Amino acid sequence: MDTLYTATVSNIGGREGDVKSLDGVLEMDIRRPVEMHGKGGKPNPEMLFAAAYSSCYNGALMAVAKKKKVILPEHAVEVSISLNQDGESMFLSGKIVVKAPGMEHDQLQQLAETAHAVCPYSKAVKGNMDMKIEVLV
Repeated sequence: MDTLYTATVSNIGGREGDVKSLDGVLEMDIRRPVEMHGKGGKPNPEMLFAAAYSSCYNGALMAVAKKKKVILPEHAVEVSISLNQDGESMFLSGKIVVKAPGMEHDQLQQLAETAHAVCPYSKAVKGNMDMKIEVLV
């Protein structure tokens, strides 16, 4: 295995703190969302995870389409990440929505499922969190 890239980010203060990458490229305050009795107005861990996941998944989707020689029209990938509680236990769940207006539904569904099988983020969460996939044409 060859490591292509490693990102290292430090947090001080938990959900009411800040994150900073060791290379200085990323630096931001994070806050607990209003829905979790926080001040809101700043990114939170679930939002950051959704942003990273949607970027990685969309890259996988585009690579799959290119490999299959499918023309992927202008499209968008939305990832929702939910923080859930069951008694004292906290867990994440999510949803991937692929929007490609004008594309054939079954073809987009197949691309979306193949992208889910190869996306590094999807592989990382497989078996650890419930992820649903929806396509909209």
